[in-house]
Amino acid sequence: MKYVLVTGGVVSGLGKGVTASSIGLLLQACGLRVTSIKIDPYLNTDAGTMSPFEHGEVFVLDDGGEVDLDLGNYERFLDSTLTRDNNITTGKIYQSVIDKERKGDYLGRTVQVVPHVTDAIQEWIERVANVPVDGKEGPPDVCVIELGGTIGDIESMPFIEALGQFSYKVGPGNFCLVHVSLVPVLSVVGEQKTKPTQHSVRGLRSLGLTPNILACRSTKALEENVKTKLSQFCHVPEVNIVTLYDVPNIWHVPLLLRDQKAHEAILRELNLSNAIKPDLTEWTARTKIYDTLQDPVRIAMVGKYTGLTDSYLSVLKALLHASVACHKKLVIEWVAASDLEEITAQETPDVHKAAWDLLKGADGILVPGGFGDRGVQGKILATKYARENQVPFLGICLGMQLAVVEFARSILGFHDANSTEFEPETSSPCIIFMPEGSTTHMGGTMRLGSRKTYFQVADCKSAKLYGNAKFVDERHRHRYEVNPDMISEIEKAGLSFVGKDETGRRMEIVELPSHPYFVGAQFHPEFKSRPGKPSALFLGLIAAASGCLESVLQTGGKVNIVSKNGVANGSAMGKVHQNGNVYSNGNGLHH
Repeated sequence: MKYVLVTGGVVSGLGKGVTASSIGLLLQACGLRVTSIKIDPYLNTDAGTMSPFEHGEVFVLDDGGEVDLDLGNYERFLDSTLTRDNNITTGKIYQSVIDKERKGDYLGRTVQVVPHVTDAIQEWIERVANVPVDGKEGPPDVCVIELGGTIGDIESMPFIEALGQFSYKVGPGNFCLVHVSLVPVLSVVGEQKTKPTQHSVRGLRSLGLTPNILACRSTKALEENVKTKLSQFCHVPEVNIVTLYDVPNIWHVPLLLRDQKAHEAILRELNLSNAIKPDLTEWTARTKIYDTLQDPVRIAMVGKYTGLTDSYLSVLKALLHASVACHKKLVIEWVAASDLEEITAQETPDVHKAAWDLLKGADGILVPGGFGDRGVQGKILATKYARENQVPFLGICLGMQLAVVEFARSILGFHDANSTEFEPETSSPCIIFMPEGSTTHMGGTMRLGSRKTYFQVADCKSAKLYGNAKFVDERHRHRYEVNPDMISEIEKAGLSFVGKDETGRRMEIVELPSHPYFVGAQFHPEFKSRPGKPSALFLGLIAAASGCLESVLQTGGKVNIVSKNGVANGSAMGKVHQNGNVYSNGNGLHH
């Protein structure tokens, strides 16, 4: 087994996750089978209880693992299916060590960070690295490991010690360290400064790890004299120093690495002489299409966590995949749900008006998942607007539940209709707590992971978008569900529950047949969206918002973004348009 470790220095948020994903994709393009591990040095067992403001979105895996959003990048880039064990946290390691100690596995010895914790880390890495994630038999060829945080963080010290031991254990030729570091440009002087990277590498070496490759984050490509200086002071050959300079979108990063022959450097360090030349034809063609889109499609994202776009990272990626498939330039209009509410109209009327202007100017409306009652009324108002004005709408998890609440209030006349999450004593409980949920423990107690949804109506839009499948597997993360006792009444009034679980009592997909596109899903379809395989329900939203839903439904939800020879292929989507980045209104360029 070969290992590539990606570490970061100077500051966090440099893009280690995208770098690790891009390295994995590049090695995959060289004919190698790749798996990934993300190490998060925080004490939480998993990301499940973290606020999206704290750590971005919680990414959910097939096995129900609630993990760091970087695993979402790995799955999207490598088109792989990871497990909860592909995310290592300090909490998980210490828990496993303490469990062993309680069982007496350490035979009375004093349990210490070295060797017990460091051994547990190494054993975990070796075990998980040998598990295939691409659906094929046998162990992968390369495991890409990303160490979260920056070198020098107190939390990551046991991991750095363990990885230092591990690199010695597996031996040279089986371990390659890629260090991602910042090379800032001071506006006063206007030159690229190498000192932060020098200090970072010195710190890394003092901890027992020596970088084989430097990936330098900078606004522009590194100048030759800067590379020479870095090579001298960091003891890394110039040929092993690459620049990750700013690009219009992250799909360029694997191409950037390939053009600088990063794969050759990695293959050299890993003694992999039998790898083929990387074939990124399809990826390149898709990136070119993305860059040349001009015709906009505006989607209003009505959420609670709009202050941090990483809170909705997978939703944004799923919208992007669908818009590229439809050859449209995605424009996100961020609408804070609470800004739509009456109380905001009284306190800050300008903010209220601006939010409603954005909503009314959008081609489609998306209400994503969330927790807590802040902004719920605003989400209901946005849903009502979409339903009454025939605006394409997609509600995910809580968004789907609120679509049912809004329908019960407006159409059935149940004015106090609500979810028991927000109004436990409501006389019209449309949404109720699931029987198997826990009211005392937060972490890992929801309905999590992949579950089957069976279509009840063969010719509904959702079934057609999924290629007329009998059932679909999608990932879930919820504690509340539509009240089964109210289903028949709601359906009689015109809202159709077209997808249900295997028992037929748990509602999974809701549609309004009389509407151009009004769909709600209890699951999170964004987690399985891929650049070359956009999520069906997101594709439906973008196609409806672009006016080409009928042609997409006729093809069974299939769109050929790129043909086999790498030429852009519009399929049922019409011709390719010019130029395009993902712009987010008011938040600058959104990568």
